[in-house]
Amino acid sequence: MREYLARALERVGYSVEAVDCGTAALPLLEAERFDLLLTDIVMPEMDGIELAQRAAKIAPDMRVMFITGFAAVALRSGIMHPNAKVLSKPFHLRDLVLEVDRLFKVGTMAGEP
Repeated sequence: MREYLARALERVGYSVEAVDCGTAALPLLEAERFDLLLTDIVMPEMDGIELAQRAAKIAPDMRVMFITGFAAVALRSGIMHPNAKVLSKPFHLRDLVLEVDRLFKVGTMAGEP
């Protein structure tokens, strides 16, 4: 699924670095600048919420989007990243691209009426 989502975002012009787990993402986040962390909540080794919390310390301005089949549970528990977008499974690739586009439009229009 990771490769499928990466290809969909690359096809519309985004540059993507895809890794298989949260612990593999941390060194990349420390070495490079990223505009968006797109992560599943349930992953091996480190869940997406912990990854987002660690990423926020490395890059506080980076946007976060969670992909999950457990959005309602995560939202109710209040453990989500405060500015994160949640995309619930199942979703169509078109929905993913639209949500990523929206994240960047919101970020570029900050302060505008």
